[in-house]
Amino acid sequence: MTDERLREEHLEDERLREEHLEDERLREEPTPRRPRRWRRVAVVFSILLLLFGVPWLTLVVGGAAWPTAVVVVGSIAFAAALAGLPILMLSGHGRRHDGAAALGDALLGAAWVLFVWSVLGQVLELVLLVAGVADPARSRIVTVTVLAVAVALLVWGYTEAMRVPRVKALDVTIPRLGRALDGLRVAVITDTHYGPINRTRWSAGVVERVNELAADIVCHVGDIADGTAEVRDQQAAPLASVRAASARVYVTGNHEYFSEAQGWLDYMERIGWDVLHNRHVTIERGGDRLVVAGVDDATAAGSGVRGHGQDLATALAGADPELPVLLLAHQPKQVADAAQSGVDLQLSGHTHGGQIWPFNFLVRIEQPVVHGLSRHGERTQLYTSRGTGFWGPPFRVFAPSEITLLTLRSAQS
Repeated sequence: MTDERLREEHLEDERLREEHLEDERLREEPTPRRPRRWRRVAVVFSILLLLFGVPWLTLVVGGAAWPTAVVVVGSIAFAAALAGLPILMLSGHGRRHDGAAALGDALLGAAWVLFVWSVLGQVLELVLLVAGVADPARSRIVTVTVLAVAVALLVWGYTEAMRVPRVKALDVTIPRLGRALDGLRVAVITDTHYGPINRTRWSAGVVERVNELAADIVCHVGDIADGTAEVRDQQAAPLASVRAASARVYVTGNHEYFSEAQGWLDYMERIGWDVLHNRHVTIERGGDRLVVAGVDDATAAGSGVRGHGQDLATALAGADPELPVLLLAHQPKQVADAAQSGVDLQLSGHTHGGQIWPFNFLVRIEQPVVHGLSRHGERTQLYTSRGTGFWGPPFRVFAPSEITLLTLRSAQS
């Protein structure tokens, strides 16, 4: 018996020693995250080189044969911008320094516009080459044209981004909508992105325009701000004055999950909005009813925020399946679940319509729709707003912001 006990103790010691050695080995092995981090850095650096390198080659070097002083000054300016952009972004958005963030965002937008039109400038250069225009005249014409177009678009784009959006109105027929609800007016704002640039007056102007619509339902479909409710309270405060005859409803977007999503839910509830955190409310008029439901953003489940995650089944729990459903879901791609569940109309934002052309083509890779009304499946329609505000770069180029007014129509009328 004693020998057997000694053998068991020996085996237990061996097992513990092996576990200790395994722990030591795991600690000594490089973490797998490190290579991924360096790959990300390499990808970002490559993108930045392309973003600034193409305009530098087009405008500064090329075949324009600018004086040496121009080449030197231009090269220094591009090098400073290349180095400055990540520094501004990290010190601004990373540490919530609004001045640095606003400057970094503006630089990013300007770099994108210059890059796009420098690429398109090569088409002009080819045309001039075919026409027999020789360098340096040819390259100088391209340089001046690219700069003129870029500056004009940035000035116009800034004006478009900072103005109070125009109202985009359209009728949407919902076959299951009761006759008494025909003509129900739904105002939609989304992607307000209160952020580094103080837009308190803009926010008040948006609310004033929404109130002029005398809507039955007012929806905010997420991405309310870049920053916490405490930090962005001054800009968000006018939302408390929004008027709606039947309901004011709100769902989270992906940016809430960068900035204390639960804090924004609490804030909107505190100022009197119905927070549709995977839940619904019912609107009734003249005996006919409409279910207005909302789900968390598609990124919520992976955000680490406890109790958050897109859950349409929970949002519709207890609702009469015979009633028409109006669903708020921040991202258009969430329409896949909506179509499977027989939702009648989904309202989304997120895309900004691309915000700065031609970014809309990149958005389309991830989302089924960039903007406008579309149909999905037998019953479901989706309206995707271009957004009310802007994210990051304070420019909107060929993608105007909007306040949307949807008038719901019944096929029974």
